[in-house]
Amino acid sequence: MVTRGFTGRRPARPDAERLPPGQYLTEDFPVLQLGPTPRIDLARWRFTLREGSKPLKSWTWDEFEALPRTRWRGDIHCVTKWSKFDTAWEGVTIDDLLAAAGIEAPTAYLLAEGYDDYTTNVPVADLTGAKAMVATRYAGEPIPPDHGGPARLLVPHLYFWKSAKWVKGLRFTQKDEAGFWELRGYHMVGDPWREQRFTGD
Repeated sequence: MVTRGFTGRRPARPDAERLPPGQYLTEDFPVLQLGPTPRIDLARWRFTLREGSKPLKSWTWDEFEALPRTRWRGDIHCVTKWSKFDTAWEGVTIDDLLAAAGIEAPTAYLLAEGYDDYTTNVPVADLTGAKAMVATRYAGEPIPPDHGGPARLLVPHLYFWKSAKWVKGLRFTQKDEAGFWELRGYHMVGDPWREQRFTGD
């Protein structure tokens, strides 16, 4: 599904230097998703780390909200070519999640999994070192369901399809396994500064 927001403007310098090649700036926050927005009962919400099918650590909503919080402000970039500057998020970094679980990443790769059965692959190196979080707030408020609430992965240095909505867990994999869009021709990495939109870019 695609909604409004697919018109934009070229920013004036120096903001233009923040815009990856092929992108345009929008003030809106377009909504893109595969199907209906899932409605998730927080009383039943769980976030789970797994190695393959083996659970490593799981949190309820209240337990997750009690973890150390981090705020991040910066730019996001969608593969459909819009970029939005100075977005503000709050959540739990992947570093803090691993620390709370008392583990180190058991493999170099993982799949982020959503409550809508969406998956996307991300190397652990692109998530750790303060590069990513599981966000539960946007602009100081709970993330709206249309934007992936109650929780979504946030990997702002990659195209936004890597920031899985309605995220329910991270599943560590032995190899770099393609997720939903990667199986359909999207790039396995998705670096906007290298315009890695599709396989072969």
